[in-house]
Amino acid sequence: MNPSGGTGGRRVVGIPDPNEYLLERILSRPNLSQAWKRVKANRGAPGVDDMPIDDFMAFAHGHWVKIRSSIFAGSYKPLPVRRVEIPKATGGTRPLGIPAVLDRLIQQAIAQVLFPIFDPGFSEASFGFRMGLSAHDAVYQVRDYIRKGYRVAVDADLAKFFDTVEHDVLMCRVSRKVRDKRVLKLIGKYLRAGVMINGRFEETRKGVPQGGPLSPLLSRS
Repeated sequence: MNPSGGTGGRRVVGIPDPNEYLLERILSRPNLSQAWKRVKANRGAPGVDDMPIDDFMAFAHGHWVKIRSSIFAGSYKPLPVRRVEIPKATGGTRPLGIPAVLDRLIQQAIAQVLFPIFDPGFSEASFGFRMGLSAHDAVYQVRDYIRKGYRVAVDADLAKFFDTVEHDVLMCRVSRKVRDKRVLKLIGKYLRAGVMINGRFEETRKGVPQGGPLSPLLSRS
């Protein structure tokens, strides 16, 4: 893929505004290249368009210029996610949404640019879905707590959290840190893209579909 883009030649004086040229940074060549490496490494099943990872590059070479233009124009329309149910360790199942490869790429590109904006506000005790942190870091932190004399641990879970997130509340919180209305509009489209369940389309009026690269960041906003 050879997506063109960039922030132009404007000289930045002092500390750059993290919100400046946000969509341009999301669609820049270096950011998209990094996003593609992540998406390709994660593999994953095809979305509703049945396009496998291995076929995406050929598709992108022929269509990316038009896709990029549609994103800037605000006319890009994400595909619905494919809904599957996966077993839970505690019994039952949980819904997983599988976006098309193209939408996984765009979501990953968005997440990479937004992460540095949102991450400073996250708790130091939070390790899930954060760049540069892993389960091993969480284990080291627990060991440190034990050395300090802590002996009680609390295991809690929010039932159906991803499925019940209110879009208006979420977007209000996101807009506190993201001022580029083009990016907010694109995120909103992903929230409302809908799901395909056994070939039947269903609207998504609330919730953040689990399975997309952008969902973990939005769930923490």
